[in-house]
Amino acid sequence: MILKNSPKKVSIKSIIFFICTSLLFAFKTLSGQNKTDTTKNPLIASLNKKSEPGYIVRKSNVVYPEILKGNEEEMMGYIEKFIRNKRDYLVAMYSKGKFFLPKAASILKNYNLPEELKVLVTLESAYNGNAVSKAGAVGYWQIMDELAGEYGMKYIARTSGAENKKIKQDGKNGLNKVKPGVKIRDDRKNFNKSTHTAARYLRDQSRHLAENWLLVVASYNCGAGNVRKAIKKSGLLNPTFWDIKNYLPLETRSFVMNFITLNVIFNNYEMFSLNKLRFAPDKVMISTDFENNLPDLPYEYSTL
Repeated sequence: MILKNSPKKVSIKSIIFFICTSLLFAFKTLSGQNKTDTTKNPLIASLNKKSEPGYIVRKSNVVYPEILKGNEEEMMGYIEKFIRNKRDYLVAMYSKGKFFLPKAASILKNYNLPEELKVLVTLESAYNGNAVSKAGAVGYWQIMDELAGEYGMKYIARTSGAENKKIKQDGKNGLNKVKPGVKIRDDRKNFNKSTHTAARYLRDQSRHLAENWLLVVASYNCGAGNVRKAIKKSGLLNPTFWDIKNYLPLETRSFVMNFITLNVIFNNYEMFSLNKLRFAPDKVMISTDFENNLPDLPYEYSTL
């Protein structure tokens, strides 16, 4: 009985073994595919995906006026410090300048001068036509008596204490030449007239200084003579402001740097007002998961 039925039993066992082996192999294969083909399981995909650290380099977004290009690195620190310390001043001057600066730029253009020079009126008087300096400079552009006379302006000459005392005494004695009620006009307090005079002076200085505009600005503060002395001390034939700045008065150096600062801020005022000015590139750490989703901005992407 056993011998007769054994072939049949062996055959059934073989079939059962084959089926079980096949099922086991199929299960393992399917399990392996699920582990490697993460598209079939987003959760596994998100867990298994490795994120390599990287960074984006955000480029500087400051736009420099044409006449200031070339020495950005030397300007950067001064401008950033000025912003920190005098933000309220910058906001006030920009706001008030909306009335005066376009007019000044238009007049300067008539003399073939760069419009960037318009901020000199901001630095000189903060748009105050009645401003008078300790040295006796008067009006919007702070023009001295001598220069006013040289350029044909009508002006009220500055008088010393002794002269004022004499004028008062003459008035008491009826010796004043000016009739009572007659108002003496000072053109330096007239915006258009003083701007035309300032433009003529700047044009004349530009001819002597080969249109080196920062040296022209320096001459407006300390006089052409002091600029020429600084050039001579430098020993250079055609120096820039940066070449001779250490030979100029400290006040003049600050004046020129303030001129640069106002131009840069006014030229980038929207970004300044939003606190988004970047004077130098900076790095921001990110994950490479976001590499394909980076916006089209002035960024450079790199892995660490």
